[in-house]
Amino acid sequence: MRIDAANTAWVLVSAALVMFMTPGLAFFYGGMVRAKNVLAMLAQNFFSLGLVSILWVALCFSLVFGGTGGLLGNLDLAWMRGLDTALPGYTGAAALTIPAPVFMSYQMMFAVITPALITGAVADRIRFSAWVWFLGLWLVFVYSPVARWVFSPEGWLFRRGALDFAGGTVVHINAGIAALAAVLVLGRRRGWPERAMPPHSLPLTLIGTGILWFGWFGFNAGSALGAGELAGRAFLNTHLAAAAALIGWLAVERLRTGHATTLGAASGAVAGLVAITPCAGFVGGMAPVYIGLIAGAVCYFAVSLKFRFGFDDALDVIGVHLVGGLVGSLLLGFFADQTVNAAARDGVFLGGGWGLFGEQVLAVAVTVVWSFVLTYAICRILDVALPGGIRASEDDEETGLDLSQHSEVAYAGDRA
Repeated sequence: MRIDAANTAWVLVSAALVMFMTPGLAFFYGGMVRAKNVLAMLAQNFFSLGLVSILWVALCFSLVFGGTGGLLGNLDLAWMRGLDTALPGYTGAAALTIPAPVFMSYQMMFAVITPALITGAVADRIRFSAWVWFLGLWLVFVYSPVARWVFSPEGWLFRRGALDFAGGTVVHINAGIAALAAVLVLGRRRGWPERAMPPHSLPLTLIGTGILWFGWFGFNAGSALGAGELAGRAFLNTHLAAAAALIGWLAVERLRTGHATTLGAASGAVAGLVAITPCAGFVGGMAPVYIGLIAGAVCYFAVSLKFRFGFDDALDVIGVHLVGGLVGSLLLGFFADQTVNAAARDGVFLGGGWGLFGEQVLAVAVTVVWSFVLTYAICRILDVALPGGIRASEDDEETGLDLSQHSEVAYAGDRA
């Protein structure tokens, strides 16, 4: 195995950037909940850094990247064994130029933040003990198989030719559809939608947005796994898509409501970051701008679906991450450019026909079905198996999860 020092340094930095995204997500979500639930939101996200990290090195990294099975890896790499040899599938032109522990660390940060995205949908009402159980089970039974199929060179969707540069299916569609399954089991927050539940601190949300935007450069450009031209392209594409989606969201919001809000700016930027994630290292030219503009507008309309269909996605995880991931993953079938990345194949707009688009549709459909069914089953089982179920009691929900679950308050003297 040839180790390149510059590539190793870049992926280490990228891993740190992706790790920083989880606290950023905690602030992003934390500012949008009511003050009595902000610490509970932060706790759920920070706990993901703890539990997922240990499960990843003990078991899940091996399930995703070990062995040669198309559906699931084996246990050859469990408990951090076998990290001194080449990982299965990473041979020839695809050979890693970074040490396996560095690759493990980088992928670990993806595994940490993916289930953390779900916390925004179940905000204000899930018991912390239920979240602990859900987090571990979801990582093993939902995230690991999907990551195997799409991220590992041995995965069956990867082998078919489905493209996902940094996690459109594995991270965003996976977590977004899981969020829908979870809220269907949990039910609505008490008082929603009749009672207004406005964000308690939009400045905190904007700080979280800035951290996410910053960290996303590691998320996407780091997925090049090297400090070269492809990383630079992914970096630029990431920023342009976020900027375009921010504009797209605010333009539609202004036309429909007469106002351009700070929450809209934050949500639009994140929608663009989500949409460009599967595309970042596969598209060129103005494609990221077009993808961002489309994602910003489409996700703006998507967040209103919860009112039409009556599911309480508290912080718009479904409207932003599921729909944004769908937009990006499917548009990749149109905009993919083999001159940007030889590992890709041209999309519809580059004369490549409908083959890639078909593979993207298949990858999206399989991810949606697997994640929804397994997540729904996990939530139902936990609701029966755990004393008190997975949802906080009416009194605990009214008091707030900060006090009822953690015996703390975020702001002294203010429990509203």
